[in-house]
Amino acid sequence: MSFLQQFDLSGKTALVTGCKRGIGRAMAVALAEAGADIIGVSASLEVEGSGVGKEVTALGRSFRGYQCNLSDRSALYSFLESLKHDVPVIDILVNNAGTILRKPATEHPDEYWDEVIDTNLNAPFILTREIGRDMVARGSGKIIFTASLLTFQGE
Repeated sequence: MSFLQQFDLSGKTALVTGCKRGIGRAMAVALAEAGADIIGVSASLEVEGSGVGKEVTALGRSFRGYQCNLSDRSALYSFLESLKHDVPVIDILVNNAGTILRKPATEHPDEYWDEVIDTNLNAPFILTREIGRDMVARGSGKIIFTASLLTFQGE
């Protein structure tokens, strides 16, 4: 088996959060290059005709896009319900979506704090628990977490 064959993801489905741009987009495309079909979700992702979707399909892989504000818990659960109906098996979960709201700490309102915590911590936990439960039952699956280097930019 060649080195690259060890990374073959043919027949696998990956869910990438925050896939519209940046690291999430790059990861979605890289997973597609390795053979995975991609499910993308982002708060502002175009459900049809997105740039990342076009890149993935140009590689011969399928792309299904969802729009969801991950800081909104009811929207997150609604997304999960649709996802489980539309795509019963997810082999790889990439928890990449994140946000930062910039204000000096002394001016940082509770609403900002809540949105950051819901997007960066609560949503990945809920996605991991719900999708991971099926992975555990199947005895297979991978979950990846990313964090932005912007986390060092406190004020």
